[in-house]
Amino acid sequence: MISEKMMKLVGANSAIRVMFEEGRRLAAIHGSENVYDFSLGNPNFPAPPEVNAAIMDIITNEESTLVHGYMSNAGYEDVREAVARSLNSRYGTDFGHGNIIMTVGAAGGMNIILKTLLNPGDEVIVIAPYFVDYGNYVDNYNGKLVVVKADPHTFQPDTDAIEKAVTRRTKAIIINSPNNPTGVIYSEGTIRSLAAVLEAKQKEYGNSIYIISDEPYRELAFDGAEVPWLTKFYKNTIVCYSWSKSLSLPGERIGYLVIPSELDDYETVFAAAVIANRVLGFINAPSLIQRAVARCLDAQVNVAAYDANRQLLFNGLTDAGFECVYPSGGFYIWLKSPVADEKEFVADAKNFNILLVPGSSFAWPGYVRLAYCVSPDMIIRSLPAFKKLAGTYRL
Repeated sequence: MISEKMMKLVGANSAIRVMFEEGRRLAAIHGSENVYDFSLGNPNFPAPPEVNAAIMDIITNEESTLVHGYMSNAGYEDVREAVARSLNSRYGTDFGHGNIIMTVGAAGGMNIILKTLLNPGDEVIVIAPYFVDYGNYVDNYNGKLVVVKADPHTFQPDTDAIEKAVTRRTKAIIINSPNNPTGVIYSEGTIRSLAAVLEAKQKEYGNSIYIISDEPYRELAFDGAEVPWLTKFYKNTIVCYSWSKSLSLPGERIGYLVIPSELDDYETVFAAAVIANRVLGFINAPSLIQRAVARCLDAQVNVAAYDANRQLLFNGLTDAGFECVYPSGGFYIWLKSPVADEKEFVADAKNFNILLVPGSSFAWPGYVRLAYCVSPDMIIRSLPAFKKLAGTYRL
């Protein structure tokens, strides 16, 4: 028999992945052009040309044992130094290679740092709505997930509620901005307020409380919005980053951790995180793609194309009568279900070959998530179906 933990996960398979597989089934029946799959955040936009050029040049001209071999579990030192310099130039920080660990995406980085920090029973606060696998990551290390609801009007973190949720067992709080699933960017004011709360609680309990900032959508910000760089506001911040979205490389599984020197017990935390990278089985981040991203730190996908999709889908949905949160970043739209049970709405949408993800998958019933990192043509083709769906609710 499989483990009890895995038995629970098998029984509660991700609704996002379930809808993705349903899309493949419906496409086989109706034709892919007649199925409108907004379930999975899998970028439809190609990686910048610099990425392929870097990979080809590295394979052709760099020493094979360097490109394909082992390195320090923290990653290539020159790659980590390049990442640190890039961050310093953008955010006015003072990082070096000793603050960077190359990871197997942001998810790998998050598992590394949670294994580093958590003892059984330690509490990790998450802000609902939140990415469903945060709970699984915390449970991997026998931590306790503490869910605090965001402000229901703005979907900014409710710092008063967070203050009440912090206890002596609180080890960390996970922040995700731009947020999946709402598309909301947490403001500088919110971050300053959160930092003040955590500073006070650290003094009250005599314990370190860490912010773990999950930032795969950092570069996808619109209308001139800025995403606050959290280490400038709270010294006990650890950043998890991935190039999955910013360079359209989800399958390459490449990212990094930032562990600032100002962090409490920095040297011990950094050393433990490097060991966690090894003992969790990652060993190190993929070698070839490490070397490639180091050459592409100034490259980015077509943010204007994401913005065009954002406006096209948001305007189409609101014109049809649906109520949506206007996203400031990322590539998701958060739509209020026209009926109390959003799973009923998801089922009704499927009758029109529209695939959505229920908000209960993000601990926020009554809403659904749409990923607009799809082709603009699919959005255009989907709008008549959305109007028909809206008509069934007389919107």
